[in-house]
Amino acid sequence: MPRTTASAPPARQAAAPAAGLALAALATLVWSGSFVASRGLHDSVPPVQHAFWRWVVALVAVAPFGARQAWRQRALIRHHARYVLLASFLGVATYNTLVNQAGLTTPAATMGMIMAASPVLMALFERLGGVRLGARRTTGLLIACAGVALLFGGGTAFSPGDLWMIAAACCFAGYSALLRRKPTELGGTAFLCTTFAVGTALLLPVQAASVTVQGGFTPTPGTVLPLLYVGVASSAVAFFAWNKAITLIGATRAGIVYHLQPVCVAVLSWAVLGETTGPPQLLSMALILGGVVLGAGSRR
Repeated sequence: MPRTTASAPPARQAAAPAAGLALAALATLVWSGSFVASRGLHDSVPPVQHAFWRWVVALVAVAPFGARQAWRQRALIRHHARYVLLASFLGVATYNTLVNQAGLTTPAATMGMIMAASPVLMALFERLGGVRLGARRTTGLLIACAGVALLFGGGTAFSPGDLWMIAAACCFAGYSALLRRKPTELGGTAFLCTTFAVGTALLLPVQAASVTVQGGFTPTPGTVLPLLYVGVASSAVAFFAWNKAITLIGATRAGIVYHLQPVCVAVLSWAVLGETTGPPQLLSMALILGGVVLGAGSRR
């Protein structure tokens, strides 16, 4: 019995990085589909309304699991109100609204390429916070960045929506770096439920303005089903997985896995939209995958 007890902590420590990498990969894969959904709704659902209803659905999905815990920890949430507000503003209210705005003019594949640059900002934020990256992780990050750069050099045209995506990448990187400072006593589902609620509340004024100026959208299977996907899968499931991954392996290491985004989006574009992939794209994907494997691995 004493031997079993002594060996349990190292076993859990060894399993944590693998679980963190798997959760980061899951979130990245699910989020890749949200770019396709965002692009698909660009001519039927206004960007702000898309974001608002996404988070309404997400809040409904996560409330049964997190509302009670959030109520029990309400004093702690009030104590960290500024942190919760900033996380809600960056990760919920602003990030996805900017992505939807970019989807008006930017193809889904290009959106994924731009978002793949956000791990560079994550690493920068963590380095400014005093986290040492290490040579292996930095090398993997640079190789993956080279793959993203090659992907852009393969003939992708710049559009005004790309600026919205650059702003979205900055918001997401800031949110991911901020997760590293989440109070340890604040439960994960309580944090999700609270940020979803606060983010939805922040979107209420612009939602009202959008409905007044642009009018509402018509609920059809073509609009409701994508909203359910981005609300349940891309919000409730993916955000929980990503937040947990940040806790286990940190923003920089999870961010390297996030470089898989353009690869996932390209595969989905090929499978769903029939878009072809040329040699430059295949080479860039190989660089991205190689950088992810190198940078996300454990340091000795």
